Amino acid sequence: MTDSNGLIEPGRRAPDFSLPATPDGRHTGPAQYRGRPVVLAFYPADWSPVCGDQMVLYQAAKPEFDRYGAAVLGISVDSLWSHRAFAQSQGIEFPLLADFEPKGAVARAYGAYTPRGEAARALVVLDPDGTVAWSHISPPEVNPGADGILDALERLRSGREVMAG
Repeated sequence: MTDSNGLIEPGRRAPDFSLPATPDGRHTGPAQYRGRPVVLAFYPADWSPVCGDQMVLYQAAKPEFDRYGAAVLGISVDSLWSHRAFAQSQGIEFPLLADFEPKGAVARAYGAYTPRGEAARALVVLDPDGTVAWSHISPPEVNPGADGILDALERLRSGREVMAG
């Protein structure tokens, strides 16, 4: 099930996927990270001001995410080459995955695809077993920050129930 915005709800098994992160390397999504939490950060487009701020913030917060053993994956419908240039220019070291072909297939599977033909600004935190623990969607012009992610990771660590944001 998805929430009223269409975004996948907590308690659902996260759909597996395989997306390119480099010209010769793919990430197999949740399956690749079993045993640790995963943060999926869907975003509309490389090079937009809000997306740039958001991804740079997550790079700066990486030591906090690392404290929880969490993997962070950025996902948009931009091409692999756009991601590569964007990551290099912004100093982003975590994987940016190209949901490029078929366009938006993974975003659609998570309920994070918009009628504009891009990923919504959506966050999904998966528990170590690959189940959605927390999900949140923001307006495209709003950087959702990292607080909701960190709260969800803390709740996972402490064994408290995590809810939709």
